[in-house]
Amino acid sequence: MKKLIIFNPSIEDGGVEKNLFLIVNYLANKIPSLILITSSINKKKFFSKKIVFSTIYFKFFDHFKRYPKYFFCTFLLIFNIIKYKRRVVVFAFQANIYAIIASKLLGVNIITRSNTSPNGWNKSSIKQLIFKFFFKKTDLIIVNSFEFKKQMDKAYSIKTKVILNPFDFNYIKKKSLENAENSFYKKDNLKLINVGRLVDQKDQITILKAIKLVIKENKNIQLIIVGKGEKETELNNYIFRNKLEGYVKLVGYQDNPFKYIRIADLFILSSKYEGLPNALIEAMFLKKPLISSDCPTGPKEILCNGSYGSLFKVGDYKLLAKLILNFKKSKKKIKNAFLSCSRYNYKNNCEEYFKTIIPYLK
Repeated sequence: MKKLIIFNPSIEDGGVEKNLFLIVNYLANKIPSLILITSSINKKKFFSKKIVFSTIYFKFFDHFKRYPKYFFCTFLLIFNIIKYKRRVVVFAFQANIYAIIASKLLGVNIITRSNTSPNGWNKSSIKQLIFKFFFKKTDLIIVNSFEFKKQMDKAYSIKTKVILNPFDFNYIKKKSLENAENSFYKKDNLKLINVGRLVDQKDQITILKAIKLVIKENKNIQLIIVGKGEKETELNNYIFRNKLEGYVKLVGYQDNPFKYIRIADLFILSSKYEGLPNALIEAMFLKKPLISSDCPTGPKEILCNGSYGSLFKVGDYKLLAKLILNFKKSKKKIKNAFLSCSRYNYKNNCEEYFKTIIPYLK
């Protein structure tokens, strides 16, 4: 049997990483000598001891973004392919083009997993041609939503495979019951929450603009934003300039966001684009009413075209404000949304990964 090499140069703190931990640890119990190539040695504690780490780390990596890590890990990938005499299959979770080039130059099978709608990374005709050329070289591309599949298949004239994100709902439930030490929310206020990296993609500024409108009519409202990122200063400046300090609080990255979701009344997703947003599904499982941007891709699919929650056009803070002001809790909608979480069963979806990959290893 061939060895499986997982390629993920930069492991960060987000939904993609949650999927990585679950899928790779599951595969490690089924596939012997699984190899993980990454520069993020600090994340080793999240992985099974059965996994063989192939890492390269320099102290300056801590100050760089992804691309230097992609570059150095690609050399590690080439080294491992040669070391095992090409008796390997590469499964790329990140830096797909780098992995495709290395794999095809050395004549080994390559499977890639795309996590985010092309709207986020394919912004020019030149890029589209490049991606189209390289995507056609892969043996298989896995995507995480059916809307995403339609986009990819049409844009690049390929056939992708859908495997929905796996979730360990027992873990989420257990962690949600932990004490959320938080004096920010007031007892009788409508408690809102957003969970996501503070980056342009997540577009939390739209929520802040909506809150500015909402408090003109209802001051009994508060919002917590869980996450960290490059937009933190910009968001804090907006909060300060518009005197929203009593209504909005950024609590930074949290290892356990579920305890905050549990005490909230309403979850809001404001992204410009996604793949299949984990935070929306996690809030759905915790039986929270949901409002989401109708971004490509995922929210419309998760919310069953609005049957399980409300949708608004990306960036439309005025409609978002109206949805918040007119919010009424629907027990039937919450129940149906919760039941739909079975689609994201951990064992079923991880097993689908195994069944998909194993023929390439023989």
